[in-house]
Amino acid sequence: MSLASILPAEAIGNAIRECQAPESFCHKKFFQLCGLTSKSPQDVKVIFSILDNDGSGFIEEEELKFFLQRFSPNARILTENETKKFLLAADEDNDGKIGAEGF
Repeated sequence: MSLASILPAEAIGNAIRECQAPESFCHKKFFQLCGLTSKSPQDVKVIFSILDNDGSGFIEEEELKFFLQRFSPNARILTENETKKFLLAADEDNDGKIGAEGF
């Protein structure tokens, strides 16, 4: 299953365009623009599992760097600062990774 089968391709494209410049990524805005905030908890879990590249049940910092590329292969890599901010915002137990519940 791909993200485009759950989220509209046009919405994904719009979200990617909004954060093309380094240091412009805001996870809340990205989630809203791509339509993730309007999805059911079940859809969000499916999306999480797609983003969990290694299938560990968590999204680690290394995976988070490539977050945008999971939505669009030609998207940029998140900067170190953006990655750390995103991780801090979603890492509920400060273990350095994001679980499905934090996502």
